[in-house]
Amino acid sequence: MTEPTAAAREKFARENFDRLLGELRPKLHRYCARMTGSVIDGEDVLQEALVKAIEAFAAAGPIANPEGWLFRVAHNTALDHLRARARADRLAGEGDPDMAADTINPIADREIVGASLRSFMQLPAQQRSSVILMDVLGYSLDEINGITAMTVPGIKAALHRGRARLRELATAPDDKPTPQLGARERTLLAAYVDRFNARDVDGFRELLAEDVKLEVVTRFKRQGRADVGTYIGRYAVQDDWRLVPGLVEGRPAALVVDPRETSEQPTYFVLVNVALGAVSAITDFRYARYVIEAAEVVVL
Repeated sequence: MTEPTAAAREKFARENFDRLLGELRPKLHRYCARMTGSVIDGEDVLQEALVKAIEAFAAAGPIANPEGWLFRVAHNTALDHLRARARADRLAGEGDPDMAADTINPIADREIVGASLRSFMQLPAQQRSSVILMDVLGYSLDEINGITAMTVPGIKAALHRGRARLRELATAPDDKPTPQLGARERTLLAAYVDRFNARDVDGFRELLAEDVKLEVVTRFKRQGRADVGTYIGRYAVQDDWRLVPGLVEGRPAALVVDPRETSEQPTYFVLVNVALGAVSAITDFRYARYVIEAAEVVVL
């Protein structure tokens, strides 16, 4: 039997790696969103991490645990993002990660798993990472050690502190004010939703800035009114959507509901950025619906 060539082995490994990227993307996003405190920033971090992983894959050689390796890339990318934002919960403020702690068994605590992204952001980075990886994503102590390079005693201590803090936050009142849109933004968002729902191609194009940018996440990017103006045609032939004006993490968005379903719950959203009285950028999550999980959504 003929042995496969090196090129064939490399092609097979890359195909398996690409398939794993697709399968793990929602899970990786859950991690990145909770590390950054934002489903939108989490997607940005995830995209950056995937680019790094794809670039490094060819030179990495055989990877014994591709899933753990990908999470390590995402973990390090999230930490870089947090450092760039100069968050107060940097690793330097975490203290001694090897301090003694009682052994803690994995738990399925609803208050922890269902904690808001803002609650996770009130934990130092090591606590946040440990709690997300074990209590939200179900990884073991040894697997977390491989992803974060923290010691097992350090992970146990971080879990103990992080879980206790999240339980405290779960009972605290939510005093965050409801985000508001300015009158001009609200008017433009309403026009965007109305014209899109009416499949009004010309009216939709009138709302776009000349250099408008479009990203359909995981699919394609376009720029310029001429190219972006054709985007509505992709929706016009579908019957599984209706837009509703809203906010996602305080940002203007078209929330998408399925008119064929009795539930009015949005299944995904489209960010609609406004600048100088026109739509300057559109980010469509139709093919990345996992992003809406845990998002702060307000219907206007």
